[in-house]
Amino acid sequence: MRVQSQRHNSDPPSARSLPFNPQLSALNLAFVPSKPAIYGETLDSLTARLKEAGQPAFRARQILDWLYKKRVRTWDEMTNLPRDFRAWLDAHYDLEPTSFVLDRQSGDETDKLLLELRDRSLIETVIIRAPMEGVGVDRSRKTICISTQVGCAMGCKFCASGLEGLKRNLSAGEIVHQLIQVCRQEDAHTPRARSELASFDNIVVMGMGEPLHNYDAIVRALTIVNAEWGLGFGARRITLSTSGLVPKILQLADEPLGIRLAISLHGATDAVRERIMPVNKRYPLAELLPAVKTFSEKHGRMVTLEFILIEEINDSLEQAEKLRDIAYDLHAHVNLIPYNTVVGLPWKRPSITRQEKFADVLRRGGVSVTLRREKGHDIAAACGQLRLQTEKERNAGVPVG
Repeated sequence: MRVQSQRHNSDPPSARSLPFNPQLSALNLAFVPSKPAIYGETLDSLTARLKEAGQPAFRARQILDWLYKKRVRTWDEMTNLPRDFRAWLDAHYDLEPTSFVLDRQSGDETDKLLLELRDRSLIETVIIRAPMEGVGVDRSRKTICISTQVGCAMGCKFCASGLEGLKRNLSAGEIVHQLIQVCRQEDAHTPRARSELASFDNIVVMGMGEPLHNYDAIVRALTIVNAEWGLGFGARRITLSTSGLVPKILQLADEPLGIRLAISLHGATDAVRERIMPVNKRYPLAELLPAVKTFSEKHGRMVTLEFILIEEINDSLEQAEKLRDIAYDLHAHVNLIPYNTVVGLPWKRPSITRQEKFADVLRRGGVSVTLRREKGHDIAAACGQLRLQTEKERNAGVPVG
């Protein structure tokens, strides 16, 4: 298969040096495969493509049923399609745009899947289990965290995903296929999968990359995931997290998707936020917070403020008080997340006592708050960390597995 080279050292310099420039998506940040992923097609687009090829329109629904309800791995499993048509599909579409490299399982029931794309780029997809007493792991709630880019251009100082900059955007098909891979892994021991439902409960778009920096692909992917002819997954159970690209937040507010929004805030004042999040220089809090309120009011949904607690950076009681005021004004829920250590970065997590004091300031102020406990520390939990480790091992000739 002939593919366009996407090696990191050949990326346009601006893809790594302008972390908060929303125009980056106009650069050549997309991999061009020899065949597009079938999972990037909507019912309408697939129907139109098949009509062009002289096929009846009803074939589109047949194909989508095999993809999203049966979760087949080969074209030959689509037994109600003529053999010559299956050969045409194989010639024109990629059925497996991602493949498994690693499945790292943590003692706390967190799985981190490392997937390889057709250009050998690596991405992470995470299964976060919430064991429920009396029902067993298989019946417990599962949240899937998906990626939207290989690397990230936002340049957040605490994050492993952006340590080597942005390599490229994922296509809509590559984004959707992460969820298909999870279903295939979980279907066999998830009872509701027998009814052709997705074998998980929630989706969070919080993996590698800035979702709104790959706007068209993520909107298309979530449209496919939500559609009755796709995974049929409810929009209320999908949360998209952004570092704060204000124009795209406002654009998303006008979309009919109905998903939930989370803001990676991590600083309650411009001075603190700019220290660790370069995007704040372009879109300061005075612009970001009104955009968040607009989204919330248009959709009638409570937004979530994500706040990673970093020792002696943003864990002061003064920051807690400022965050309390912001959350109260937005009627937002706050997720406090103790920092996951990343090799090569100097940041540390605060003590549990300091975490609790920070959370108490919010609680006393009438703010809904969750203090998260660490998940997956033993499997390189920080977003992008497993990918970086594996790339280093692969480049050094160390067998991966």
